[in-house]
Amino acid sequence: MPMLDAFIPDGALSAEAEDALLSQLTDILLRNEGADPSDPRVRGIAWVFLHRPAAVFVAGERAREPRYRFIASVPEGQFDDEQRAAMVREVTDAVLAAEGGAYPADPQRVWVFPNEIPDGTWGAAGLIHTLADIVEYVTGDGEQARAYAESRLRARRAVSVS
Repeated sequence: MPMLDAFIPDGALSAEAEDALLSQLTDILLRNEGADPSDPRVRGIAWVFLHRPAAVFVAGERAREPRYRFIASVPEGQFDDEQRAAMVREVTDAVLAAEGGAYPADPQRVWVFPNEIPDGTWGAAGLIHTLADIVEYVTGDGEQARAYAESRLRARRAVSVS
């Protein structure tokens, strides 16, 4: 399930707006990954790491308005092109809305990088977990999880080859 590195400058958002945004971003990532954001088991493995850049420079000068960077990492096969594009658009829109009009609503200030971690390289709890392992954890059905993972990975790898 997703891991998100959120780079939000200190003071860019109120504490309340930032907390609401990070919860909303969790929902966006889970939904676009094909998971149910209301499922507590799914939410429990969706982590957000908040980073505070001391400063962001644009064209060699300190930026006047906040700049945001989000790196979303999911297991290979979880995003297709449509899901990836929707996730980027929704994250951008959510960030600009969270500012509440304090800055110009310029989507160029929000960069989103969706990354798929190759199957067999997702490490947690001292172990490597495949997509099938993660889906089995969520669903409790190993057979269904393996079939899902094989289908998603086959589809993803077919796109990568073409």
